[in-house]
Amino acid sequence: MRVFVTGGAGYIGSVATEQLIKAGHDVVVFDNLSQGHRLAVHPLAKFIEGDLADVKAIAEAFQQTHPEAIMHFAAKSLVGESMQSPFLYLGDNVTNGLNLLRVAMDYGVKKFILSSTANLFDHPAKIPIDETAAIIPGSPYGESKYILERFLFWLEKTHGLHYACLRYFNAAGATEERGEDHNPEMHLIPIVLQVAQGKREKVTVFGTDYETRDGTCIRDYIHVADLASAHILALQALDSGSRTYNLGNGNGFTVKEVVETARKIIGHAIPIQVGTRRAGDPPKLVAGSLKIQTELGWKPIYPDLHSIIESAWRWHQKFPNGYPK
Repeated sequence: MRVFVTGGAGYIGSVATEQLIKAGHDVVVFDNLSQGHRLAVHPLAKFIEGDLADVKAIAEAFQQTHPEAIMHFAAKSLVGESMQSPFLYLGDNVTNGLNLLRVAMDYGVKKFILSSTANLFDHPAKIPIDETAAIIPGSPYGESKYILERFLFWLEKTHGLHYACLRYFNAAGATEERGEDHNPEMHLIPIVLQVAQGKREKVTVFGTDYETRDGTCIRDYIHVADLASAHILALQALDSGSRTYNLGNGNGFTVKEVVETARKIIGHAIPIQVGTRRAGDPPKLVAGSLKIQTELGWKPIYPDLHSIIESAWRWHQKFPNGYPK
């Protein structure tokens, strides 16, 4: 298929593009490069620099490329920022997503994969969190993704759109050529690795008084390549109907455990500093991914925290300053 990938210059989108091309698909990357990197885009993908806020630019890209399917990664994605600047999320994330959907319907695209989030589940009643869990978004970011999920639900009924909502937990790790390079960096594992590289003095731990085994938040870390493979499996399955999946390893690790694992892999002290809790951070999020494993045969290749951090460290050693600017 010819797949239109928004945010394909970003962290997860670039790895999904890489795997789509390896699987034989024709990929068009649409990205405004506000958060992504031009050199992260696979050389065999067609790159179009454009902004989802510009409906005309989206339509022109569709007219040029005639996509058959869409993978939508482009979005603001920081929980803490969304609590401070809700209009960036309930405004821009939603409006830009609707611009994309409107053009997709105009051009008859019938397959859509949404990069959704575990932030739909603020205080889950049970762990691990499966697809039956009550949806209570934990922030404006989570709410923005849920609004787009609901639009997809109705577009299936009104326009025959087949979609998949993939709600994933903490993406981490790297492939040989593509990894995390954000400015500023807000994610735990690359921050830990920056300390090991001498780029930071310490890691700030936001809260040590949660009701967890060591007082720090528990998260489910999933390798970015495993996420990408789930997107491709979901795309292939859309002919038989729409679907929603939670994606994770099913294992939760505390912030302190992440730091300690990195210390063992790298052999660096990695000092920590205790900070206050961040708004919108639930104490524990762990995915239940049995549904996608059963229905699509998905299985993480990187099932443990050690292999995830190790792959990220290899990439950061290979590209110590991230992607060339």
